[in-house]
Amino acid sequence: MKEQLLELHKNSYVPISNFPVSACVVTTDGRKFFGVNVEDASTRAGTCAERNAIFSAITAGVKKGEFKEIHVMVSGGRVGMPCFVCRQMIFEVFDVDAQVFCYSTRGDVVQHTVKELCPYPFGEDDLL
Repeated sequence: MKEQLLELHKNSYVPISNFPVSACVVTTDGRKFFGVNVEDASTRAGTCAERNAIFSAITAGVKKGEFKEIHVMVSGGRVGMPCFVCRQMIFEVFDVDAQVFCYSTRGDVVQHTVKELCPYPFGEDDLL
């Protein structure tokens, strides 16, 4: 997976930050959906790689409960974690025991469950 993510970095559109991020969502039936970060001069109109991959899966018909794991690679020499906006989206569609793999471009990897990554989530029950 790390080689695919590293290759995918080349597709990031990051003219402002020059900080490529790539992601891959794997479904319970083995399908893979990829995403990269896309930014623009206003910075708020772009999207993160994680949400891009999740949105691609949802667009293809993947439903909550069918998301198995997500893999994320940030540029640079250290392992990075999804931002809090992405963590919210991950919590929304993945089971709490689903795996989140975070890579550095050097190949280091850290693995967490969604519950570990989002110990105090905001969910549907909070809207009641």
